[in-house]
Amino acid sequence: MKAKIGRSVLELVEGDITEQRVDAIVNAANEGLRGGGGVDGAIHRAGGPEIMAECRRIGRCPTGSAVITTGGQLPARHVIHAVGPVWRDGAHGEPNLLAGAYRSSLQLAEEHNLRTIAFPSISTGVYGYPIDRAARVALRTVADYLKGDTRVELVRFVLFGRSAYDVYVQALQELADRDEAIQLVS
Repeated sequence: MKAKIGRSVLELVEGDITEQRVDAIVNAANEGLRGGGGVDGAIHRAGGPEIMAECRRIGRCPTGSAVITTGGQLPARHVIHAVGPVWRDGAHGEPNLLAGAYRSSLQLAEEHNLRTIAFPSISTGVYGYPIDRAARVALRTVADYLKGDTRVELVRFVLFGRSAYDVYVQALQELADRDEAIQLVS
């Protein structure tokens, strides 16, 4: 599914983020940038030791922020490591922190003159953020960013599994129904 927002395209696909041929993929990282399971582990395994070496030099990244490294052996030239919040109950700033992780990633892409970026569903794995809520925050944040003056041409959400993809499709359809700046194209 695709949507046109300003001069940019927002796309939803089901697949493996480590295989994306974009300027940058986003890693759902932890604050210590230590690698881990899920998306984080898959990116580090596929990208090789260069990514971890840069993460060690950087050291830490606060929740709601992002940092950038090489893409190592990945098809993407860069990895943007975004730290989303651990879900507690939604009343401890989780939506703002999650939005910050997406916004920071897009700002880093802009600063590094990157035109294409692929996101996973940040915080919805071991961090326990309910995927329906996370999808709404993620898509709204990205859509609002793309409405502005940006050089980012493509934002792709790469969802692991059909159920995650379906949740994002529904959230994008609902968002487009309420926002005339978002034009669904397929």
